[in-house]
Amino acid sequence: MTLSYHFDEKIPLTGRLAMGIEYDGTHYCGFQRLKHAASVQASLEVALSKVANEPIQIHASGRTDSGVHATRQVVHFDPPVGRSEKAWIFGVNTHLPRDIAVRWVKPVGDDFHSRLCALGRRYRYVLLNQVSRPVLERANVTWCRDALDADAMHRAAQSLVGEHDFSSFRAAGCQSKTPWRHMHFVDVKRYGQLVMIDIQGNAFLHHMIRNIAGALVSVGRGAKSEAYIGELLALQNRRQGDVTAPACGLHFVDSVYDERFDLPKEPLGPHLLSFTGEWTGERELPDTPRVAYRRSRSLNGAAGSEQETSF
Repeated sequence: MTLSYHFDEKIPLTGRLAMGIEYDGTHYCGFQRLKHAASVQASLEVALSKVANEPIQIHASGRTDSGVHATRQVVHFDPPVGRSEKAWIFGVNTHLPRDIAVRWVKPVGDDFHSRLCALGRRYRYVLLNQVSRPVLERANVTWCRDALDADAMHRAAQSLVGEHDFSSFRAAGCQSKTPWRHMHFVDVKRYGQLVMIDIQGNAFLHHMIRNIAGALVSVGRGAKSEAYIGELLALQNRRQGDVTAPACGLHFVDSVYDERFDLPKEPLGPHLLSFTGEWTGERELPDTPRVAYRRSRSLNGAAGSEQETSF
């Protein structure tokens, strides 16, 4: 996918479609549809249904919490009618609020499922490390006025890589059947006044990344040693954990799939960090049985055995 291209206006897209979504989560209860509050899913389904003139239900690669943003949320749906690429993008965007947008749409096979076929999910937590509070970036970063040692944060975060019980970083209301998750990598880097926590794993527990970010900030401030993260992990007890970092700094930036699905590649978000030059799917996945299983299994075989609650 190039940064700019011409949408097809004539050929109706039929069969299952995958779609890339970007949203500012500030005013939403999260991605998943809820009866009592506004959600990204509900807004998107309403807009899709207007273009199709029939009800449409979507499935997403992962859920995001209230206030969390996304630059590459991947969804799929089975449209009841054919519409052109331009209609599915421009037409749907016409009916969406300004803080949600469709970025691309692509036909996929019936074996594609945005959640069950995802090999990994990647998030970036962005801290603005300066003395004065942010103005233009206030809804997309977390402000930290205390000086942060990003190198110490990175070293501390390496104890999270691999497969572990993440109970110490799990929200009390988490609905997942298991606290075990496999982290592919956790990087902490500084770009001027921005400190980025870049984390990818097979899936995440409720509030897991925000709880990790809160603990890493304690290390960066010097309030805790670099061994702190490994010690928390070993406790397997959320009551002994650190603070939960604010939602505004968290961005869902990639869902990773097998190359056979040929989904569009994009610059990794958020746009504050686009200057780093990295694109989606560039980093190699770990060679693990879990990844191999996800690559090879069929959709029908996966549906009955899925144990993860994916965020």
